[in-house]
Amino acid sequence: VMVQYPPQNDTHAKSYAILEYDAARINSELIQLLSLYRLDHDNVRAHIDECLVADILSEQVARNYGLLQTRAIALVLECDETLMGYFDSDLVGGVINNVLVNCARYSKQKLKLSAQQTAEGLCITIEDDGPGYPDDMLNASTFAEARTNFTSGRPHLGLMFANKVALMHKNKSQQGFIRLSNQSSLGGGCFKLFLP
Repeated sequence: VMVQYPPQNDTHAKSYAILEYDAARINSELIQLLSLYRLDHDNVRAHIDECLVADILSEQVARNYGLLQTRAIALVLECDETLMGYFDSDLVGGVINNVLVNCARYSKQKLKLSAQQTAEGLCITIEDDGPGYPDDMLNASTFAEARTNFTSGRPHLGLMFANKVALMHKNKSQQGFIRLSNQSSLGGGCFKLFLP
């Protein structure tokens, strides 16, 4: 639509950006709902494979390129081109996509997507320069279905999905997990996904 009817002024451009964000968010939430339903009914299994991490991250950046451009958000990608990980690329890609879409809403002008091997496993980090996560979301590392409140209008589907995907990744005694903080190197929120 934007190609056929390009924005005529800044007001149009901002409206298009809002529409694009909302469409991406709704699409992401519908996919998460379906995935959560399938996870609860044992129809989804993690297909763990060796993956080139930079490729997975780059795919999600490309997927959200238009949204980031429309919102004038610069994204920095930091990942060693040879970094390998063992995970389900579709499920992990879905988590990264969801966090990027949400961060695009709250960021002022910068996002940073990075990955590195740590003592706790492969760590994929998404940081923004927005206002940070609200207090009720900062305990995401222990996020459980019981904390989901659909009547509040803030069901935190993305966190529930991310947490379930993380927990599906196991290696011996280690299990994946997520961690939220407001200690972003950009001054806003910081989402971390750890995979064993």
